[in-house]
This record gives sequence, structure tokens and C-alpha cells, in this order.
Amino acid sequence: MSSSQRDNPLEALLHPFADGLLQRPEAGSVLFLRAREGAALHAARPPGLAATQPFRPEAVRLQRLGIDLLDEDALPEATYPLVLVLPPRQREEARALLAKACAAVAPGGRVVASVANDEGAKSREADLKQLACGSVSSLSKYHCRTFWTQPDTACDKALLAQWRQLDAPRRVAAQDVPGEGFLSRPGVFAWDRVDAASAMLAAVLPADLHGRVADFGAGWGYLSMQLLARCPRIASLDLFEADARALALARRNLADARVPVNLHWHDVEAGVPGRFDAIVCNPPFHALGRGDRPDIGRAFIAAAAAALAPGGSLWLVANRHLPYEDALGAGFAQVRSVAQNGGFKIVHAVKA
Repeated sequence: MSSSQRDNPLEALLHPFADGLLQRPEAGSVLFLRAREGAALHAARPPGLAATQPFRPEAVRLQRLGIDLLDEDALPEATYPLVLVLPPRQREEARALLAKACAAVAPGGRVVASVANDEGAKSREADLKQLACGSVSSLSKYHCRTFWTQPDTACDKALLAQWRQLDAPRRVAAQDVPGEGFLSRPGVFAWDRVDAASAMLAAVLPADLHGRVADFGAGWGYLSMQLLARCPRIASLDLFEADARALALARRNLADARVPVNLHWHDVEAGVPGRFDAIVCNPPFHALGRGDRPDIGRAFIAAAAAALAPGGSLWLVANRHLPYEDALGAGFAQVRSVAQNGGFKIVHAVKA
């Protein structure tokens, strides 16, 4: 989410403090789970703020503010007098995050969360009530609900322990993934299945792809796994992925790769280092919101054009309605449609 856009959940999260309804702690640092940079954070940034953010573009913005980023899966327990949370959309991931927040808050501290009304606000408030044994207050602001625990809250320890494991990595079986399937976890893209668009692209990849190959927006590693299974002349493979949680899974899914594999927690929109003979790509078409963002795909195409060696090829799959033709025409000498089916299109483009 661009800092130039209004971030309603972030503003609603910090509103009770700006309005005097809630008080910031006088001592101790504040933990902000899934923090995002924005005008409200600039105006009301608490001292000693630590944060978690697995999405690389947002993490970079936070780091530029001098905010320390922590590993969300290794947080200290019973430490922070105030824990702020922007829960994600996926239910298991959101419940696990709320449980981690309740585990990290110090005795007498408070957990405060905010969710947009159309992103499951009432359900997430109900989740926190379950963890806090009903001791939760709330308000509505900016088309969001902000809700918080009381300082004397005693959480349901059994439920907390159960929910903390809801987004743990687990094996998922898939027909075209050999062996025991792939490792995934709730919240990453297509976490419990092989994405139909990626499967469609994998089915048409030529066996003669060779040399240095990259996977832009690699997710948990499906296309990279297929490249290694289908293309014996690949010499090395680079994965670029903005979601740190997905990239960690890809590392484990490709642990036995027959060629050198390099993993990059990286925002492809900013361009990528290196030079490649081929690139495969199923670019995202939204960021942290639901609306179509064709500009992301166009940025991926431009990054691919810049990173490919002369004569290198891009294999791309996208929703048929997304307008990528101008970007492809600007960056590549040859562009051809390979297939269209089920709302998706596959394009092969060659750099001059």
C-alpha cells in the first residue's frame, strides 16, 4: 500500500490514542505486528517501536524510519506493555497473529487491533474476545473496527497455544508435485493448492530453457520446482519474492535442488540484480488491498526486460483482462500469445 494512499485500518488503529481514549505506556517498547508506514504512524509513532512485516515493500518503508524489524515466529513472550496488530485477511493466519500478540503482551499490558469492515472486522473482534475470555472493547472509525483487551485480561491459555500453531508450515499434497507434495502455510498465495494460472504456465514451458533462469514472484516455489523437473539444461535458479513467509517455504521446498538456487527477499517492482537467460513469471495483480493493480504486472515486465540477456525469453501468465500488451511491446522485440484458457493468458516474449 502506497504511503500516499489513505490507510484506514492504520488510522483507525491509532485513533483511540490520538483521541485520548487509550493511553500509550509510559515505559517499555511497543510491538506492532504487520506494521505499515503511513501518515498516522508518522503523527503518532511511539518511542521504542519494534515491528514485524513480511512484505518487502512495506518492510523497506519501516526500515527507512529506523524501526527495528523482528522475526514474527520468534517473538519474546510477556514483554511489551502495548502490542498493536493489523491482522491479515486469511482466517488461520489472522488468528495465529492475534495469539502471538496475546503471548507477547506483558502482564497488565494491552493488545489493540484494527480491521476494515469489509475485511472481516467483526470476525477478528470475535476472535480476540475468545482469546481474552470476552474482555474486549471496540469502536468503529474510518469504515473499520478497532478493538482492544483490558489491562487485567487473562487469556485462555489452551486456546492461545492452539491458535499460535494455526499458520504453522505443513505438507500439502498435489498431483503434479512429486514426492510428499510441498511445504506451505496459511496466508501465503495459493497456500493449500497449486494455483491454476501457474499450473497452466508450467504445462507449456519448453524443455530447452537453459543457463541462468529466474522466477519473479516465486511464492512457495511451484514454478521453480517445475522448471527443475522439466528443463535439464538449467544451470542456476534465482527466486525473487516479496513475501518473506513464502520465500522461507520455497527455500525448504527446493532444498534438494540439483543446481545452485539463490533466494532473494526482494520487491521486483524496484528492478532486480543479475542477468538471466530466461524468466518465468506469474505476477501479482494486487498488493495489500483487493483492487486490481495492473501497474505491478507492468513493473514486473519492465524488470524482466531489463534483467534478460539479449535473446533471453520471458514466459508469463496473467489474467486475460489485465492490460500488459503495451509493456510487453515496449520491452521486447518479439511477443506471441501461447495459450488462453479459463480466464488466463500465457505470453512468450523475446528480448532483442
